[in-house]
Amino acid sequence: MAVNDRLLGIVAFVQSAEAGSFAVAADRLGVTRSAIGKRIARLEQQLGVRLFHRSTRRQSLSEDGQAYYERCVKALAELDAAEAALDSGRREPSGRLRISAPVMFGRHCVAPVVLELSRRHPKLEIDLSFNDRMVDLVEEGYDLGIRVGRLRDSATLAARLLTQEHLGICAAPAYLAKRGLPREIDDFAGHDAVIYGRHGQLVPWRLRDGDGEVREPQVNARLRFDDLQAIADAAIAGAGLAQLPCWLLSRYLRSGELQMVMHADRVVGSRISAVWPHTHYLPLRTRAAIDLLVERIPGMVGTGFGKPLAAVA
Repeated sequence: MAVNDRLLGIVAFVQSAEAGSFAVAADRLGVTRSAIGKRIARLEQQLGVRLFHRSTRRQSLSEDGQAYYERCVKALAELDAAEAALDSGRREPSGRLRISAPVMFGRHCVAPVVLELSRRHPKLEIDLSFNDRMVDLVEEGYDLGIRVGRLRDSATLAARLLTQEHLGICAAPAYLAKRGLPREIDDFAGHDAVIYGRHGQLVPWRLRDGDGEVREPQVNARLRFDDLQAIADAAIAGAGLAQLPCWLLSRYLRSGELQMVMHADRVVGSRISAVWPHTHYLPLRTRAAIDLLVERIPGMVGTGFGKPLAAVA
């Protein structure tokens, strides 16, 4: 068995032992379940022992497998420490960094940070991809992703909260002159609205009433788009009320094309997080990107009408 194949087999074995499943280990490593099974089978053949007890319902480490697992964990930890020591000894991050971000937020907020990152660290090669679908970072080989909204529970991803996104409800002045300005949540009933929706799922508006309770207003969602710029354009054209992030909304308020209906202090915002494949060792290039995002993103998503939200570690 070649050294590289043996190392791949050891990594597959440790991940499978810790996950309790070949399928979960495959997700973590970004390979197929079949590939995990083949790697472990080759490792067992080379060692001449059975590492797992397998049945149709479960798998568990054999006695030999438990002893081998304990040694392998220590060996991999030493390798991680060696890589970390080399990385920390470098003067600056280097290598290729692949980042995925939502389209509009990526263009307006993430791209400027990536440009600054590239200027700070000229040895970095950065690929920034814009996509509004839920990208599988492990499967598609991304080092870092930016997510807006609640994160799903995941055994394969680590995350850091960057900030809270401010949102506002707005409409064109001509629409409000014709239909009236809703001042309280109950006033939204009967108003037309342009709603963000994707794959048939609408993102509800969540507003705080005078008592601080969170409620979802009743609106006539005649238009449903999966693009924030299209929602802003429709609102400007008088199609109805719209909920937009303040980093996008602020310039239209300044130009007078849109008018604020409900400010960010009444609209429940969304979390903005950086996520990356879970690993015992975080490369310096990825850490540098996360640190700069933590530093810059909060100031870029402020309300536009006051002090921006502070970063949250």
